Amino acid sequence: MELAYIPSPSRGVIYLGPIPLRGYAFCIILGVFVAVWLGNKRWIARGGRAGTVADIAVWAVPFGLVGGRLYHVITDYQLYFGEGRNWVDAFKIWEGGLGIWGAIALGAVGAWIGCRRRGIPLPAYADAIAPGIAIAQALGRWGNWFNQELYGRPTDLPWALEITSSTDGRVPGTYHPTFLYESLWSIGVAVLVIWADRRFRLGHGRAFALYVAAYCVGRFWVEYLRVDEAKQILGLRLNNWTALVVFVLAVVYIVLSSKKRPGREAVVEPGASDDDGSAAADTAKDDAGTEDAATDQADTATDTATGDGKHGDGDDVSREGPGEAKDEAGSTAKKA
Repeated sequence: MELAYIPSPSRGVIYLGPIPLRGYAFCIILGVFVAVWLGNKRWIARGGRAGTVADIAVWAVPFGLVGGRLYHVITDYQLYFGEGRNWVDAFKIWEGGLGIWGAIALGAVGAWIGCRRRGIPLPAYADAIAPGIAIAQALGRWGNWFNQELYGRPTDLPWALEITSSTDGRVPGTYHPTFLYESLWSIGVAVLVIWADRRFRLGHGRAFALYVAAYCVGRFWVEYLRVDEAKQILGLRLNNWTALVVFVLAVVYIVLSSKKRPGREAVVEPGASDDDGSAAADTAKDDAGTEDAATDQADTATDTATGDGKHGDGDDVSREGPGEAKDEAGSTAKKA
């Protein structure tokens, strides 16, 4: 008898009248919002404009969703095109099934299009959003919990996940909560990338490559625990091989990029620094004008008090008065 376990929700959708609120979709959407929010903060800190990350995400997110679904359908085609299956189910993304490898690959294509339209280097953008993507994955994995899917081997550990559904070949019982393992690992990856980026000032795509490499390490051992149906090559699941290959590519990129382009980009968004400089120049100009006006007022006050200014005509007349009176007296005497 299990003393403790993680319960699964009885259903993954709640209806508000005719409107369905699906837990899987909610987790994906929440992850996107967090990724854009954090990416925007990091982009501004690197010298970019506010809102640029969201503008490019308009391209990256749809491409990523399509890529994630394509990868899942292609690698698990038997679930949709096998005997007794309905190919229409391949379009039911709300029922689960997004491959992170396809999401990142095709999402990068969408991001490249958005960056090209804005004249922004894709590696710099990728560095800014890398930790946010990891957190988005951490949140998105809870969608598997709502759907009671992608769990691990049977276990009686206190943190075992209870599966109650018996549809699609599920066997009720307690299993390793691989969704939770990967969620926690992804949060750790985000923390690692943020720390390393601050410590070593990673640039030119190296922060993103670090995220990819660190995620692959965790995905390898989490994938090894899973018991859902998957293609195997030489005794390893397909996603294990994918994680291994992608890990090697990410590490190679970090090494070669560090030698070829050390340091960080000086400018990540053309024109952003000019906007800041113009605003600063206008502020300085206004301040200078204020100081000149104050100086003029001070000079006027001083002149008024000492009587030495241009407006002291009255004093000049009073000083010349006795002289004029003396001349008039002399003239009168002469005439007499």
